[in-house]
Amino acid sequence: MRIQLDDLSRQEVHALLREHLDNMYELSPPESVHALDLTKLRSPDITFWTVWDESLLLGCGALKELTPTHGEVKSMRTPRSLRRRGAGRAVLAHIVAEARSRGYRRLSLETGSNEAFTAAQKLYESFGFTTCGPFADYKADPNSVFMSLEL
Repeated sequence: MRIQLDDLSRQEVHALLREHLDNMYELSPPESVHALDLTKLRSPDITFWTVWDESLLLGCGALKELTPTHGEVKSMRTPRSLRRRGAGRAVLAHIVAEARSRGYRRLSLETGSNEAFTAAQKLYESFGFTTCGPFADYKADPNSVFMSLEL
């Protein structure tokens, strides 16, 4: 398994991001979906990585700089058909390490609150993330769980 910085140009990545957005809109009302599309992921304050097994795309994740000391985990996704291979854990470990190397003091994220997001919440908790209130431009939302990790 290898993690690489990605320029968001490959069709496999586009398909995975479409799956991600489609799934988020299936699970949450539109006003509660905070997943980023391809255009927004190309923002200069976002770094995007993909996880590969040879030529097979296993997942992706991104890190958004909110301030010079605070980052946000974005776009964590593994394809439905390729889950339970460790790609999510690997890319999250990579993102946390990158946040530390940048000197961030805090890493935050937003995820869904319904049962479909339980596995993601448990993954984040296993890294030490704890629930917190809304951060950055987020507002309190019953469809969102906000989590943070002090680095």
